[in-house]
Amino acid sequence: MGVFFSMMLLAYLAGNIYIFVRGLQAVHHFPLGIKWVLSVCFWVVALSFMLVFILRNARINVSMSHVLFEIGTGWLVFVLYMVLLLGCTDLIRIFYKSFHSGFVLSLLVTLCVLAYGYFRYQHPVAKVIHLVINKQAIGPESSLKIVAVSDVHLGLGTVKSKLAKYVDMINAQEPDVVLICGDLIDNSIVPVINQQMQAELSMLKARYGVYMVLGNHEYISGIGECMQFLEQTPVCVLRDTVVTLPNGVQLVGRDDRSVRSRKDLTPLMRDIDHTQPVIVLDHQPVEINETVQTGADLLLCGHTHNGQVWPLNLLVKRMFEISYGYEQRAQTHIYVTSGLSLWGPPFRIGTQSEMAVIQVECR
Repeated sequence: MGVFFSMMLLAYLAGNIYIFVRGLQAVHHFPLGIKWVLSVCFWVVALSFMLVFILRNARINVSMSHVLFEIGTGWLVFVLYMVLLLGCTDLIRIFYKSFHSGFVLSLLVTLCVLAYGYFRYQHPVAKVIHLVINKQAIGPESSLKIVAVSDVHLGLGTVKSKLAKYVDMINAQEPDVVLICGDLIDNSIVPVINQQMQAELSMLKARYGVYMVLGNHEYISGIGECMQFLEQTPVCVLRDTVVTLPNGVQLVGRDDRSVRSRKDLTPLMRDIDHTQPVIVLDHQPVEINETVQTGADLLLCGHTHNGQVWPLNLLVKRMFEISYGYEQRAQTHIYVTSGLSLWGPPFRIGTQSEMAVIQVECR
């Protein structure tokens, strides 16, 4: 893992150097003083990404840290698209020597794409899914309305005001149950506690309650502190646990796959009543066939973000057998959500932030 991050850091620095050199070429006619100012500003912003993680546990002003976080992480995507576009324009120059607008064109296109991606991130959608399960009736209406969300990443990126909007969005659906598929917390519990986000989480309303499984980021943030925080909210955490809702629906919540002590699914479901609907929550979309073999009716996952930005969504498709969306295998319905919020860069390019509104009918 250390080698991987070292390679990513080197690639990031190399990308910045490439953009910087091409930028200096584009402003070669500027006065020296202006070039120095632009150079300093460039590297301050470029290195702010590292500062974000150094200060993630610091108790500093929330607004300031949020702006620093969005600039620092957003620069990652800026570098990605600038390098791709500059590479294309440099290829054009090989064949058309008179083409000298590559940097300006790349910059304008990148800024437009980022503006589009930021708008997409700020406007999550409700993805409505209708499922039919051949099981006994659940409640007097033989139906269950689920709102499933994942990857909210509360902290410096998803701040208290944004969480309040998400809560309103969820409550507007009037769900029977709210299911959170992990990574509710981002990289540190400190900004979550500083902003007292338990107040917003306590506003979630659902007839049968709010249930959650842990993701890898709860462990990154410190599982002990995260659990203490969640105990101040109405969110019920399922760690390799089975609970039965008042209407007979059974929820099976798995611990994150990064945890070595995570239980196997088969013994976990040994006492399940298969005449009643069974819903499995697992943060990462792995061991899918094992879940299907247990006879679960619905598997809900998150984690992938659907790649978040193009072309990373193409890479994620190669990493997971189901990276996003709906699929049915045997009697098991599977849905992998792209997440309500994001990790890091505040952009959705080629993907969409969403909450899944799942209407389950029993027949």
